[in-house]
Amino acid sequence: MNARGVVFVHSSPTAVCPHVEWAISGVLGTKVSLQWTPQPAVHGQMRAECSWSGPAGCGGAIAGALRAWPMLRFEVTEEPSPGVDGERFCHVPTLGLWSGRTSANGDIVVAEDRLRALLAEVPASQLPGRMHDLLGSAWDDALEPFRWAGDGAPATWLHQVG
Repeated sequence: MNARGVVFVHSSPTAVCPHVEWAISGVLGTKVSLQWTPQPAVHGQMRAECSWSGPAGCGGAIAGALRAWPMLRFEVTEEPSPGVDGERFCHVPTLGLWSGRTSANGDIVVAEDRLRALLAEVPASQLPGRMHDLLGSAWDDALEPFRWAGDGAPATWLHQVG
């Protein structure tokens, strides 16, 4: 079953840009050439985005490949497909990698078993903080200035070969 999603590289050092393309190429099995533009939120950094399609699970594989460069700020989304939940992966150098399931409209979905475990194991005073962890709030807060800086930037479409 084919899935699709988007890769947002919010900030990358110029020297790492080719490595990002190679990492995505390795997952999708096709040559990737992104349109890089300056990232106004951080002087000397570049940004790019691309849509992708491939087998379900490619979003996680792309995020795993990009994680090899801990200085990157990125997001990878995979839309839900028949029988498969959507996912969003966010990486911020100071926070590491976060992932969450997504609904058809892109909302983060927290599974019932995770909520029940949280309620059973966490003191009430710590619940708000733990809920924010599950929702990826710190990653959203850290990435928001980079998202705004990318409005109107060019995008590329990618498709997995084979």
